[in-house]
Amino acid sequence: MRIFNKLLPASVHVAETRSELDEGPRYRPEEIYVANAVESRQQEFRTVRICARQALAKLGHGGHVLVPDEHRAPVWPRGVVGSMTHCEGLRAAAVASSDQWSGIGIDAEPHLALPPGTVDLLLLPAEQEAVDRLSTVEPGIAWDRLIFSAKESVFKTWFPMARRWLDFLECEITVGQRPGAFTARVLQSGTLHQGTDLSAVSGQWTAEDRVGHGLLATAIAVRQHFART
Repeated sequence: MRIFNKLLPASVHVAETRSELDEGPRYRPEEIYVANAVESRQQEFRTVRICARQALAKLGHGGHVLVPDEHRAPVWPRGVVGSMTHCEGLRAAAVASSDQWSGIGIDAEPHLALPPGTVDLLLLPAEQEAVDRLSTVEPGIAWDRLIFSAKESVFKTWFPMARRWLDFLECEITVGQRPGAFTARVLQSGTLHQGTDLSAVSGQWTAEDRVGHGLLATAIAVRQHFART
């Protein structure tokens, strides 16, 4: 099973790959956007968009050009919300109907501790204390990287809805010990978006293997406040 299928509801459509893809047509606006990047960046850019189009096809959208906007956020077809992620070893996209979902956020990371000197820039003091506590109980998880990944998923959900930047230290993650749920508290005012309260959101996480092996993944799906359950 795909890693994100385990984390997202069935009405969110996922496509992912463990290798680079070069199938189907290339779209000139996308090629122009990434023309000055190194070859490896061009390849991951193309592959994750192939994944996105595969996922969009499940919603009946074909051949959509996915050039980022001025904020580098994907521009999805009307009536669609979605998210993309890429890291070493995985490219993935998730999309859903905006009739059911207000926002989607996914992130995958190598299962490694954060680089030295970055923790204070990315994690709040309470989160750092949680990392120390959880690492004592379960040292096989890179808890600092997991919290970072959860924040990435929060931002990818938040920005298309709020259209405001969210700093890493403006979001507090609480995560359980075993693969499963996390919650995020947004430390900004004005978090109500078209009837959906974004001050607190919940998501799912998983680890493929112990620290140093495989990937970590996090995902969030925020349901439309008027959608039927």
